[in-house]
Amino acid sequence: QVQLVESGGGLVQAGGSLRLSCAASGRTFSRYHMGWFRQAPGREREFVCAVTKSGTMTVYADSVKGRFTISRDNAKNTVYLQMNSLKPEDTAIYYCAADSSYNLGRRVLDYDYWGQGTQVTVSS
Repeated sequence: QVQLVESGGGLVQAGGSLRLSCAASGRTFSRYHMGWFRQAPGREREFVCAVTKSGTMTVYADSVKGRFTISRDNAKNTVYLQMNSLKPEDTAIYYCAADSSYNLGRRVLDYDYWGQGTQVTVSS
C-alpha cells in the first residue's frame, strides 16, 4: 500500500502563495504518475494538475494554468504543488494521488492511492 502525506496547507490572503508537498512511501514512487486534486465544500473532487512518472510532462486544469506548478523529486519521493496568485475560489482540501496506469489521468477514478488532504484557505 502506497502512503501519501500532504503538508503545507494553510490560510493565505488572495494574491498570495503556498507550496504544498506530498511525501510518498517506498522505493516505487517513480512508477506512478502523480496528481493533485481538490475538493471544496459541497463540490465534487476535481482535477488540478498531474505530472508523469519521470517528471517530463505536466497537465493542468484550465482554472489553475499559469498560476500553479506541479513538480516532483523522485530521489526524495516527493511531489510539490507551487500555488501562486491564489484566489478565494482556490479554497479547498488538496489531495495528492498516485496513478499506476500507462496514461496520465485527469479523473479521480484514474488514481489508485490518495493522501489524507491538506486544507488551503484563501481569504479575500
